[in-house]
Amino acid sequence: MGCGCLILLASTVSPRLALFLGWIFTSRIPAAYDGNWLVAILGFFLLPWTALAWAAVWTPQQGVSGFGWFIVALAFFVDMSTHVGAAQTERNRNAGSAF
Repeated sequence: MGCGCLILLASTVSPRLALFLGWIFTSRIPAAYDGNWLVAILGFFLLPWTALAWAAVWTPQQGVSGFGWFIVALAFFVDMSTHVGAAQTERNRNAGSAF
């Protein structure tokens, strides 16, 4: 089983796990973020699907282009819906405890 297959399998469990494994076992994550570790760390904590999608579609010659932008935008939508869903759950939990 190759490293890419392991990272793909890890992404089904957690995008953060896949990013972590990609950072340790490949040079793709540091290369995709061009050594800007602050953006990569913020992506890891705040927008993990977007960070993973960026690293997956990034190419050394062109960066992210074409259909890759659609993949990154879709991952951003997934991240945002996760944050909105978590906020709604917290709001509902707090509203139920007010009685």
